[in-house]
Amino acid sequence: MTEPSAHFLLAAAALSAAAAALHIACIAGGPDWYRALGAGEPMARMAASGSWYPATVTGAISAVLLVWAAYALAGAGVLPRLPWMRAILCAITAVYVARGLAFVPMMFLMPGRSLVFWGWSSAICMGIGIVHVLGVRQAWASL
Repeated sequence: MTEPSAHFLLAAAALSAAAAALHIACIAGGPDWYRALGAGEPMARMAASGSWYPATVTGAISAVLLVWAAYALAGAGVLPRLPWMRAILCAITAVYVARGLAFVPMMFLMPGRSLVFWGWSSAICMGIGIVHVLGVRQAWASL
């Protein structure tokens, strides 16, 4: 049964699941998708050459995002309670917000991606982080 104060956590789960699906689509779409979604030319070239690395990294990111979606769904009362739910939802929220704020440092730590990629991906992560903040705050008493 969904908690009455779970609307934002439901949205957070949907956003994390959508991000996971986009990463999976990138694997299926191949090099052109890696390029279009801003993964960088090195990842696209590795995918084109048949390297296992891009699919493994992208698949791992997808798996993490799906676990994050599951925690948001558990926080919303859709799934059974998961271990350390309050702490893990706070950590997930912190990661999204930190990634959203890390626009400039990320450009230097991971060169090879466009300014447009860093701008959009940071804005998206910040948006998802804000939805998580609102969701955790909204459902805090039941977490």
